[in-house]
Amino acid sequence: MSQVSTPPVTGARFDSGNGLVRLHKVLISILLLGLVAAAPARAQLTIEIVGGSGSAIPIAIVPFENESNWPLGITGIVGADLVLSGLFRQVDTAGVAPRPVRAEDVRAADWRARGADAVVVGSMRPTADGRVEVRFALVDAIKQMQLATVTYTVTPAQFRATAHRIADVIYEKLTGDKGVFSTRIAYITKQGARYELHVADADGGNPQAIVTSNEPLLSPAWSPDGTRIAYVSLENKKPVVYVQNLDTGRRQVLANFRGSNSAPAWSPDGRRLIVTLTKDGGSQLFLINADGTGVTRLLSSPGIDTEASFMPDGQSVLFTSDRGGTPQIYRLRLASNTVERLTFEGGHNVSPRALPDGKGFVFVRREGGRFAICIQDFATRQVQVLTQGPLDESPSVAPNARLIIYAAQQGGRGILAGVSSDGRVKQRLVSPAADVREPAWGPLPR
Repeated sequence: MSQVSTPPVTGARFDSGNGLVRLHKVLISILLLGLVAAAPARAQLTIEIVGGSGSAIPIAIVPFENESNWPLGITGIVGADLVLSGLFRQVDTAGVAPRPVRAEDVRAADWRARGADAVVVGSMRPTADGRVEVRFALVDAIKQMQLATVTYTVTPAQFRATAHRIADVIYEKLTGDKGVFSTRIAYITKQGARYELHVADADGGNPQAIVTSNEPLLSPAWSPDGTRIAYVSLENKKPVVYVQNLDTGRRQVLANFRGSNSAPAWSPDGRRLIVTLTKDGGSQLFLINADGTGVTRLLSSPGIDTEASFMPDGQSVLFTSDRGGTPQIYRLRLASNTVERLTFEGGHNVSPRALPDGKGFVFVRREGGRFAICIQDFATRQVQVLTQGPLDESPSVAPNARLIIYAAQQGGRGILAGVSSDGRVKQRLVSPAADVREPAWGPLPR
């Protein structure tokens, strides 16, 4: 296997006062230099809660009837999902007799005495065609009412996915927000001289390497339907944008123009992408059809325009530019081709990503040599700093807007981390076998 070489990335550079930051994605030089050799990967990410909400909902998840008949059950995954969200804590169910199976079996007073606000019960029964009927119910022990009853008929291979779906239902019923346990994440790992683009469940389980290379892989971006991932590869000794079809395994070149091709982001309808190209000199924003045709330049700026992403309505684009002298975040309204500056505090604000509800955006701010994840509200322009650095970057927002996943460092190597949009819940997603960077949160399943 050949040694990894890191070719120069042509394109944007921002002079931020403390040295040059080379961009086709902000801080890419730090990414390439910071990753170190590690043991063979494919290891599952381990999620650790390092800060909770302080008001976690106490929930009892009773092992389902007949669950022990299958090596991989359901309730363990459901409980882990809910606890790892930081919004729930499990109540011990040991010693409960008789064990409730249906909603009507739940004696609310007994569970309130154990400190549970909600109770999950269920059963698993084989069907004649070899599948399994998984039935569950969610009961509010305070109001003594049934909140949900759902039945799934699945194969044992679908148990993990079914558990995530159940956790999504529980999360939505008890918080009012969509659950995202059934979504997937993408991320880049590096082990020795090998880079891999991985896709995994939102809890880090079931990781699959979909692209491998001896040269750097960067900037994964999910299509809105979750079937394709755009990314940047340096396998041709320069940045080229590819699109990988997850269903067929087919890969196509999206952008391979003169100079640097980088920072892909999908439009909400999945028909186009926005990319940063240097083919005309300088880093500028271009729209391109999903099949690689119809390349159209969006702006003509004397500065560096890069790291664009669409707003949820598809009518405007957020991007990073140094047109005002320092890296700041701007919004381009596509219909009028007008540009508005959004960030004014601090001399280095980059990597904007809109919240799915369109009410604000997350970004990276550098202050005092530390890079932190921040969130800004469009209506009030109020900024909240969510993390403390020292090197937090590449934020990606969950489809329910409640959690942001980002790249961080721990012990001199790359890890993923998560923080809730209010800053109260914090997570670490650590691989024991590789450096992990460049996270991207996939869409809700359709």
